[in-house]
Amino acid sequence: MQFARSNGVLLHPTSLPGRYGLGDLGDWSYRFVDFLKETEQSLWQVLPLGPTGYADSPYQSLSTFAGNPLLISLERLAEIGWLTVSDLADVPEFPRHRVDYGWVIPYRTKMLNRAYVRFSTSAAAEHRDAFEAWCTDNSFWLDDFALFVALKESYSLRPWVEWEQGEALRDKTAISAAQTKLADKISEQKFRQWVFHTQWYALKDYANERGIKLIGDIPIFVAHDSSDVWAARDLFYLDDVGNPTVVAGVPPDYFSETGQRWGNPLYRWDRMEQNGFNWWTKRLKAVLSIFDVVRIDHFRGFEAYWEIPASE
Repeated sequence: MQFARSNGVLLHPTSLPGRYGLGDLGDWSYRFVDFLKETEQSLWQVLPLGPTGYADSPYQSLSTFAGNPLLISLERLAEIGWLTVSDLADVPEFPRHRVDYGWVIPYRTKMLNRAYVRFSTSAAAEHRDAFEAWCTDNSFWLDDFALFVALKESYSLRPWVEWEQGEALRDKTAISAAQTKLADKISEQKFRQWVFHTQWYALKDYANERGIKLIGDIPIFVAHDSSDVWAARDLFYLDDVGNPTVVAGVPPDYFSETGQRWGNPLYRWDRMEQNGFNWWTKRLKAVLSIFDVVRIDHFRGFEAYWEIPASE
């Protein structure tokens, strides 16, 4: 296979300008695509786009399948009617040259909640049908993720291993009760994911029509405090209460003379093989549906990782 020489720019969407505290999937993303086209670029590398947890790193995501709702364009929501002009009139004085998540998260969460309330009470039938169809198509990851986030919020964002044991270890009775109790919160999380993916695919189509391919990342390991691990504990090396028994690291390389301890839980490859690597197949299909090109980050850590006792 031959590859044509290409050039492009690496830029996470949050680094774009924005009135609402960080760059998002609104006008500035489209302007950036136009810039790439005008300067004869053909690639936009965006890095991971997943929802972030502690420390706000896209490489420590709450899910390998979900998108970060902070990237949702509020102005696009206003165009649909789920936010109003007055909603967007009172905007905090966000820092101009950096993202302050301590301000951004509460503000954008409030706006997304307002949008969800309006969607719930007054959405057109076509939007409701599209939402329900999308939820059905993505239920294999969405149901667990939405419940995970709803539970996490009910526990003041504490890691899942610190929840009540029934919910942490997914006891059927406890999970059923949580699904009933948190039904509206679960629906809101699904709404945010639907909106994110709708806006992302619109941007991707716009870029592709102009000859721009989008490059995304697939980090090798996943975060312990994620819906991925919580929903599939048997696929990772965990003890009886869910804590890792061993964690990932990598040997010395260009970046570190002594090697690195990453701390992510390690996969049970033996169990993954038993079901035909179904989890990985779904993960790769999902990431390839939102990007044109995928970078495995990083391959050295994939083919020569360390297994380190979690206590060290």
